[in-house]
Amino acid sequence: MTGGALLVVGDVVTDVVARHRTPLAPATDTAAEIRTLPGGAGANAACWAVRSGCDEVRLLGRVGTDAADWHERALRRAGVRPLLVPDADAATATVIALVDGSAERTFLTDSGAALRLSPADWSAGLLDGVARLHLSGYLFFAAPSRETACRALRDAREAGVPVSVDPASAGFLAELGANRFLAAAEGAETLLPNADEARSLTGRDEPESAAAELSRRFPLVVVTLGAAGALVAEGGAVTARVAAPPVRPVDSTGAGDAFTGAFLAARLAGADPVRAAAEGCRAGAEAVTTVGGRPPAGPTGPA
Repeated sequence: MTGGALLVVGDVVTDVVARHRTPLAPATDTAAEIRTLPGGAGANAACWAVRSGCDEVRLLGRVGTDAADWHERALRRAGVRPLLVPDADAATATVIALVDGSAERTFLTDSGAALRLSPADWSAGLLDGVARLHLSGYLFFAAPSRETACRALRDAREAGVPVSVDPASAGFLAELGANRFLAAAEGAETLLPNADEARSLTGRDEPESAAAELSRRFPLVVVTLGAAGALVAEGGAVTARVAAPPVRPVDSTGAGDAFTGAFLAARLAGADPVRAAAEGCRAGAEAVTTVGGRPPAGPTGPA
């Protein structure tokens, strides 16, 4: 299916990005450059989809009333149509991203309102005019949002709308358990893990082996490998390896979200999985050259 809107259901987060050039010094100060930015895997992917040429992108997420207006304005500026549910009882999710001198990031996560997205916030009518549904894997890590994600997936399948899922976090996958996650995501057309997430889901050390195994459960699996690009797997075998453009990284926060957004925009435009993965790698490479998880202003469209 080409054309139509992309609906992302996922997390909207306030990111506090702290870039430190020297190792953290326990029990004292470490100099850092610190910025507060809009983020969230789901929200970032939606913004990158617009950046990559998707004409209509909608985002359903739950935010605290403390920062709802700020996030809505940021999404609208990025060209995303926000469908934000305000939560008066929980603050907006916050992530502290510690980014070291190699641009690698470590997250401290307070999920706040994001994982309180409830089945009452979802309606099958949200799929009207939608050609693809994307679910952020963070939704699967709490009972209310997991039920919401499962209902959205079920309704999309009944409506003939393909669904993609980003597993989102190897750490949270380990806590939930691979089998529980895979059972909840069953029925998705596309799975978009990174190498660590693929290992967590399969127990296989080699990304190629993990990608092949996952593609026996999902029709299309694309495993991102950071600077090494991505693997495309279908029908139990790796069918392509896609290279990433070489860049000098500044901050790897949101690189996977950039890949997801650009990949989905390309698929909506009719690209095959390999071409879409190449677009994802291009966006991921661009993302690591900027601070934070969102694209710079102004769409570029597919390369």
